[in-house]
Amino acid sequence: MKKVCGILVNNMALLVVLIGIAGVLWPSVLTWVGPRVAWMLGLVMFGMGMTLRVEDFRLLARRPWEVCLGAAAQFTIMPGVAWALVKLFDLPPELAIGVILVGTCPGGTASNVITYLAKGDVALSVAMTMTTTLLAPVMTPCLTWLLAGAWIDISWASMMQSIAQMVLLPVLLGLLARHFCSGLVQRWLAYLPLVSVVTIVLIVGGVVAMSADKLLEKGALIALVVICHNVFGLGLGYGVAKLFRLSPPKARAVSIEVGMQNSGLAASLAILYFNPAAAIPGAIFSVWHNISGSLAANYFVRRDEKRAAASQLPAEENNTVKGEPSI
Repeated sequence: MKKVCGILVNNMALLVVLIGIAGVLWPSVLTWVGPRVAWMLGLVMFGMGMTLRVEDFRLLARRPWEVCLGAAAQFTIMPGVAWALVKLFDLPPELAIGVILVGTCPGGTASNVITYLAKGDVALSVAMTMTTTLLAPVMTPCLTWLLAGAWIDISWASMMQSIAQMVLLPVLLGLLARHFCSGLVQRWLAYLPLVSVVTIVLIVGGVVAMSADKLLEKGALIALVVICHNVFGLGLGYGVAKLFRLSPPKARAVSIEVGMQNSGLAASLAILYFNPAAAIPGAIFSVWHNISGSLAANYFVRRDEKRAAASQLPAEENNTVKGEPSI
């Protein structure tokens, strides 16, 4: 069963693409997801909470500077890039609000896995995800109102309440479950990624099913905006980390955390407060950021290998000169 879970989790991007195609071809099969998006996202966040421990919060006290820097980068770079792209591509309001929502959401849980694969600072990545998620009920609606209020009327107080219910409360409940029922939670911990993947895949499928016409009409443009948004987030996040002289593992954590968003939350908020078309950027982001994150991790690992090989080269040449065989 664990092998099956691993296969499905590792092929999440493919599953999202397949269900997106199904949503376009047979929308009636997936439209049932729309009214249940809030509950489904709550389930994902509850699972995220169960992966945390009370001890994780101690990292905030030990490394406040790095975590605060990462959180500040998260809530400035991605919203700012989203606003700039919306202006640059002159997106219509229903799509503009979707891009802004992606930018103002906290970091996604997949960033922790990608950071691990990239040999980054996983503890810093987890702390950043936890911090931005806890700040989301305030930061996301306020930033959305500030950046998108010119396009559409936004009830930031209602959005704040919804994020608290969909994100903050489930995370805290999951954390308490892990603390007080650790034995039971530990037995099911290996299957939590599968639950998250299935739920997110269904959310994306539902979004596509409810806005298939708009996706077919503007899909290429939205995909271009989403890719630019993500790539700028990864690049600027890394640049900020290096500017403040963070070590390479920490810089990788900040880069990946900034570039990978909780796009499921963006899609859910779009459906709840705006229209299905506004959820399309979040749905596409869910696919793309897993692909780009994996590519970034692969790039960092390969760069480490090349540098390690280059650092060994002089010693090997020296051995050869002395008549010793190089290994």
